[in-house]
Amino acid sequence: MPPTDAHTGPAPRRGAGAEDTLDLRITAELRALFEASAPAPRDRAAVSGPLDRPGEWQPVTTAAGIFRLVPVRLDRDLPVISRWMNDPAVAAFWELAGPDTVTAAHLRSQLDGDGRSAPCLGVLDGVPMSYWELYRADLDPLARHYPARPHDTGLHLLIGDGEHRGRGIGTTLLRAVADLVLDHRPRCTRVVAEPDVRNTPSVSAFLGAGFRYSAEIELPEKRAALMVRDRAHRHRL
Repeated sequence: MPPTDAHTGPAPRRGAGAEDTLDLRITAELRALFEASAPAPRDRAAVSGPLDRPGEWQPVTTAAGIFRLVPVRLDRDLPVISRWMNDPAVAAFWELAGPDTVTAAHLRSQLDGDGRSAPCLGVLDGVPMSYWELYRADLDPLARHYPARPHDTGLHLLIGDGEHRGRGIGTTLLRAVADLVLDHRPRCTRVVAEPDVRNTPSVSAFLGAGFRYSAEIELPEKRAALMVRDRAHRHRL
């Protein structure tokens, strides 16, 4: 099972965060790398198959700015993602603090896998500011803990830059990415997430993004809130 929590908002799974705990400077050179419109061939291979190539999905305009998912490239992105993972608030949920090799092993297990999990950077107005994992929840160990449906798609999220926390951006981006999944994965009827029940800011962000609090489930590493966004109800919430 990939890391289990989504991070949004002012406090953070292994995927949530806390308020203004990281001040990461993005250089002009790094920003330019993310402004190229098409992913490299290796990027396409890393996200193809079970998830319908999220790296090829087009940018979307949100209330927070123009947002796109960029497939992770280990050689380019490891220092940024590792620094985010060492934010104490993020580390409390993702449990990936330590040297770059810790984060590298976590990323490599997905990049070298069968495509069931796709690690991506979230780029907002040209700036990489969040880390996402899209995964096939129905093919994940998570499916042992809830009544999974074929093609259920899971989300994990952390907001890496403190300036983007506590302003509702996480909620906005969660809705945008869930819509991207439903738009580009026609066989997927639900987008799911499983933040730690203690992470009330994360749960609130999912609720604000149109997810419903379906159940509480016991996972090996935590008690989780099963959050579900249904295709059938996407325009009502």
